[in-house]
Amino acid sequence: MSDAEKPKQLLHLVFGGELETPEGLTFRDLDGLDIVGIFPNYAEAYAAWKAKAQATVDNAHMRYFIVHMHRLMDPDATA
Repeated sequence: MSDAEKPKQLLHLVFGGELETPEGLTFRDLDGLDIVGIFPNYAEAYAAWKAKAQATVDNAHMRYFIVHMHRLMDPDATA
């Protein structure tokens, strides 16, 4: 597959941790964050996020997030 045929790489970071309050976005322990990984596209990131979120569904303080790294790396690009 040539470079022109390869799908564009759009990196996504999946991470999570326990929040101070279920409504907030402040983590209880930054050293305890669970860095799930960096994925080459949203579909793979979503699958990883969903698996982690479902595995921790009994803990109301636990949250996982998907960060669109490609948007941080190239904020002027539209994807």
